[in-house]
Amino acid sequence: MSVQNKKYEKIVRGNIEKCRETYKEQTKYILSSTAQYHGRYVKTLCIPKLFDKKQCERLKHIAEYTQNILVKTIKHYIENEDFRKKFMFEPELERLILTDSDLKCVLPVSRIDIFFNEDNGDFKFCEINTDGTSAMNEDRELNIAVKKTFAYQEFSKKYTLSSFELFDSFVEEFKNIYNGYKYKKENPNVAITDFLELGTTNEFEQFRLAFERAGINAEICEIKDLVYRDNALYSKSGMRVDAIYRRAVTCDIMKNINELSDFIRAIENHSVCLVGPISTQVVHSKVFFEVISDENNLTYLTDEEKNFVKSHFPKTYHLTKDNKLFDLQEVLNNKDKWIIKPFDSYGSKGVFAGVEGNNQEWKEHILQSIDKGYVLQEFCKPYENLNIDFAKDNSEFLNYSNLSGLFVYNNKFKGVYSRVSATEIISTQYSEIALATVKIL
Repeated sequence: MSVQNKKYEKIVRGNIEKCRETYKEQTKYILSSTAQYHGRYVKTLCIPKLFDKKQCERLKHIAEYTQNILVKTIKHYIENEDFRKKFMFEPELERLILTDSDLKCVLPVSRIDIFFNEDNGDFKFCEINTDGTSAMNEDRELNIAVKKTFAYQEFSKKYTLSSFELFDSFVEEFKNIYNGYKYKKENPNVAITDFLELGTTNEFEQFRLAFERAGINAEICEIKDLVYRDNALYSKSGMRVDAIYRRAVTCDIMKNINELSDFIRAIENHSVCLVGPISTQVVHSKVFFEVISDENNLTYLTDEEKNFVKSHFPKTYHLTKDNKLFDLQEVLNNKDKWIIKPFDSYGSKGVFAGVEGNNQEWKEHILQSIDKGYVLQEFCKPYENLNIDFAKDNSEFLNYSNLSGLFVYNNKFKGVYSRVSATEIISTQYSEIALATVKIL
C-alpha cells in the first residue's frame, strides 16, 4: 500500500465517528445524483482510489502501449484473411467489420480493465471494453460526493488533489477524430446512440451537455428510431445526423440487426461518420484473448510487443471438447486457477470463476459450457488493499480486491474507473463497489 493510502487510512482510524457521519452526507448526495443505472445507485466506500503522479504515469504508459497493440490487431484483421478466420465471427458481422468507416482512428474509445499492483506497477489484463465503454459519469459523481467527507477534507490539507475530466476531454477528441473523416461537414450534428432501454441515459446527458458546451448540436437517439432517406440519416426529431457516438454494444446490434436496416444502410453508403466503427468488435470480443495467446498469431507485432502480450495477457483457450491446448482434467481438478467467459457479452454476464463455487459447481459449469461459445482463461488474483464500508453496522477495515479501468480516447489516456469487491470477483453480479479515482498532484 502506498504511503498516501496509509496516511488516508490513519485519518479515518483516528476519526471514525466523524468519518461515519460524513459518509452519510456522501451517500445522501449519491442517492440524489445521476450516478444511477436502471434504478440501481452506485455504492462506494470510505477511502477513494488514490494514485500519485508516478502511478498515473505508469497507467498512462500501460493504456497507450496497449491501445497501440489493439489498433494494430484491428488493422491486421482487416488486412489479413487468414487472421480473420481465427475469430470465427458470423459472416454478417465480418462484413460490417470490413465496411470502410472512412476514419483514420479505428478505435476511438476504449476502457482497458486491468488488475494493477499498486506496490510494484505490475498488472494483468481483465478485459477490453470498446462498444458501450461507460462509467465516466459514476467517477464524476463519486468525486463530487467524496469531497463531502471529513477524511477527504483533512487529506486535502496536506496534498493537492484532483480528478480526471472525462466529458469535455472526450468531445475534444471526438472533434479531432471527426476532422479526419473523409466527408466531414463544417457544423456536424451528433447523435449519441444506443438501445435506450439498455443504455446509461444519465451518462448520455452529460455527454450531450459537453457537446453543447463545445458548440456542437447533439441529441440522444434510440438507435432503432434512426431513419435513412435521400442519402442521409435522421433522428426521430428530424435532425440530420452527421456523426454518431456509438454506445450500442455490437452484440446487441447483431441481435437486433433486422430492426436496424436504416442505421446499417447509412454506414454502408458512407452517409454518416460512425465514431465507434463495428471493427472495434475485433478486440472487444473475448476471442481476442484466445487469438493473442498463441504467439504464432502475433507476426504483426514487434518482439517487445510480443513479450508484453506474453507477460500481461492471461492465457486463454477456446473451451471445446477437442482442444488439446489445455488439459481438461487439470482444469476440472484445479478450479481456483481458472475462469470461463462467453465469447461476447458485457456486464459480466455468463462469467464464472472457479473461486466462486465448490468443486462440483465448477465441474458442472465447465461441462455445461464446453462447445457453447466460451473461453477458458487463467484466473488472475486481484491486488488488495484496506478499506471500510460505513454502510454496514459492523463496519471494520477489510481487504478489498481492485480493478482499474483505463479510459483511452483517440489513443490517449484520459482517466481511470476504479472498482473493488470484498471477494476476488469484481462484478456487477456480486459485490462490486465503485470508488472515486483521485489524483495526488
